[in-house]
Amino acid sequence: MSLVFAGVCSHGPGITARTELADPGQYSRLQAGYARMKSALEGARPDALVIIAAEHFANFFMNNMPSFAIGTARHYEGPIEDPKWLRIPRRQVPGSPAISSKLIDGVMQDVDISYCEEWKFDHGIMVPLHHLTPNYDLPIIPVNINCQCPPMAPLHRAYALGQAIHNAAQRMSERIAVIGTGGISHWPCTPDSGKINEAWDRDFLDRWARNDRAALLDYSDEAVYREGGQGGYEIRTFIAAAGAANGARGEIWCYEPIPAFACGCTIGVMDLHTTVGDSTCF
Repeated sequence: MSLVFAGVCSHGPGITARTELADPGQYSRLQAGYARMKSALEGARPDALVIIAAEHFANFFMNNMPSFAIGTARHYEGPIEDPKWLRIPRRQVPGSPAISSKLIDGVMQDVDISYCEEWKFDHGIMVPLHHLTPNYDLPIIPVNINCQCPPMAPLHRAYALGQAIHNAAQRMSERIAVIGTGGISHWPCTPDSGKINEAWDRDFLDRWARNDRAALLDYSDEAVYREGGQGGYEIRTFIAAAGAANGARGEIWCYEPIPAFACGCTIGVMDLHTTVGDSTCF
């Protein structure tokens, strides 16, 4: 088979932990976006969901910080945060060692990665799963990109990781879905928490929807930090999802800058039947 679904969504913990603080109209539109993405994901009938995330020192720290890592466990536990605070009950999330092994073997034909037999999911994965796979009945293959501290993989390597995931899926018998999850501009755990650079976000999402590789890679970490905060480094997960889409174009189904959630909340899906040469979808 091949990749059957590719998209991106936000994972800010406030999306579940601080729901009552958001503007009701914005929150309703965000929930509608998640519901639409859930329906589209289910319609693709994947055998496994590859979720490309940026974890937040829950599993990796400076003493062991791989650029890229893929999970191989039979089950994962999450959330690692206080479930009463995040408002997501702690549970086991199913994995698939067999599918992970195939994916790793395929990805390593193009990109070097680490693998993990143990992984505790934080909000970076649990918030999307809470909305998209609430029954937790779909095997999850977690992929982590270091977006926390230098040295971070250059953006072209994040795109190449996505392409390697696509190439691996092409050689697998299973139907594979990919979702990249992160923030765009945000300044977590700083005095600027809640700040959102909406213009910068929308420009990035336009590049993502067009799957314009050159434009997506035309950022320096210094510029990202200045315009999008340290949380902006998570554009790597969106860029990897664009790489996995293999030239397809996309559409942004939701973008709501919600200060209470400390990020511009995004839902975007690639149309895998289009290519970059087709007419715009954004």
